[in-house]
Amino acid sequence: MSVYFTQNWNVTKPAARSTKGIVVSQSRLAAEAGVEILQSGGNAIDAAVATAFSLAAVEPWNTGLGAIGFMVVHRAGQKAAEIVDFGPISPGHTDPAAYPLSGGTQAQLFTWPAVKDDRNIHGPLSFAVPTATDGYGLAIERWGRKSFAEVLAPAIRLAKRGLPQDWWSTLKIATAALDLRRYPESRRVFLPNDLPPVPPQAGAPGFFKLGRLDETMERLARLGRRDFYEGGIAADIAADTKAIGGVLDGNDLKSYRARVLPALAIPYRGMNVQAPGGMTAGPTLADTLGRLDRVEFGSMPDATAFVAYAEAMRAAYVSRLDQLGDVKAETCTTHLTVVDGEGTMVALTTTLLSTFGSRVVLPTTGILMNNGIMWFDPRPGRANSIAPSKRPLSNMCPIVVARDGRPWIAAGASGGRRIMSAVLQLMSFTLDFGLGAEASAHRPRIDVSGGDEVMVDRRMEPEVVKALGAKFPLEMVEHGANPVNFSCPNMIVVNADGSRTGISDVMSPWSAAVAEA
Repeated sequence: MSVYFTQNWNVTKPAARSTKGIVVSQSRLAAEAGVEILQSGGNAIDAAVATAFSLAAVEPWNTGLGAIGFMVVHRAGQKAAEIVDFGPISPGHTDPAAYPLSGGTQAQLFTWPAVKDDRNIHGPLSFAVPTATDGYGLAIERWGRKSFAEVLAPAIRLAKRGLPQDWWSTLKIATAALDLRRYPESRRVFLPNDLPPVPPQAGAPGFFKLGRLDETMERLARLGRRDFYEGGIAADIAADTKAIGGVLDGNDLKSYRARVLPALAIPYRGMNVQAPGGMTAGPTLADTLGRLDRVEFGSMPDATAFVAYAEAMRAAYVSRLDQLGDVKAETCTTHLTVVDGEGTMVALTTTLLSTFGSRVVLPTTGILMNNGIMWFDPRPGRANSIAPSKRPLSNMCPIVVARDGRPWIAAGASGGRRIMSAVLQLMSFTLDFGLGAEASAHRPRIDVSGGDEVMVDRRMEPEVVKALGAKFPLEMVEHGANPVNFSCPNMIVVNADGSRTGISDVMSPWSAAVAEA
């Protein structure tokens, strides 16, 4: 019998083209919010932060005020990018003994042993410090032209209107309903009548509010980002967390500061690929590109190119996993990319980690909290083991490629350990073969992110499949919205004539690139 596939269609995604600014996001509504800020005089940093805050209201399963992340900023006129690091960190009172192994194996996300009651996956003991708000605020303080309140304004409007109640939100909520129903406010918000909300059979879908999120955003706009860490919002977060048995407290929030760091500079074929370093996928990307830099490519991404990709990524992941630990995650991250009229580029990846993060909505604030503790290995005595006030290994890989010191390509993706593979291929399609952004985004890809098999899009050319199959065990899969077999990348490219092209993930139904008028 033939293999069963869920799709029988050809999907395309429109690109955005402009001589001014472009915002690309996994939600068109959020991208439009970013463009609104550009058109009112903001720069790429302002627009990126406005988009990120807006995603809390229109893509809550991936990111929000309870999230973490990394932002690459290459300002026009500067020779190198800088990183806003608001990556994950565990609470100071995290106790490794609170996560005893159950004797089984996790059924989702990671390959290490399961923890009793899955308390590292969902619930109050899965919270890492929510760092995104300070990261966004630091970026605005350092480089923005707009006030913090101004960049929050579009997000507040979207939060007041609520989450679109269409088929995609129904699907996303249904995938997490088993755990959302465990927590009273999550159940109240996302599971009315104990079932996922569904759209009408005809006509326009409605909207539903995400608890008190809009009120919390208004407080942030009025009182500033540090209220989230030192003021009334911080007190509410700490009180709600304590009430349900969590250890994240006011000291964790008060002591947290996002930081600006130099970008990891990765030389590749005369270009400078700039990414976060440290406990991200940036060093693994550097390893992979170091191996590919010695390969002679032809004129198009052919069998030789894909075999080279697979070999380089396999070798780099062996090194990553041997040294740093296994982080095979099917995360629900989000990525956005921005360029402004002056040429400043921003690549921002932010996440709650898994779908709906901890699945816990804090009732007083409406904040959906991350489950960042799941990034740690629950086994003791390892490089990535659970510990207090510790930064775990993550998979995020936003990049800005500079040519002659000027930002040229900005890209990134969501999708856990599959992120780096997608970012690498889109960058290579453009840099090594001269494919435009639109062609690169629509081209079939492979995924190599640890393990023996190479995952191949079933639309791949037969000669490429044959060459890969001669060297590696293959898994032929669909590239679709659900199941998610490949990560969800987006990118912006500055063209030879100075114009810009932005393209969002082809298979994500809500994603869009929006150009400044």
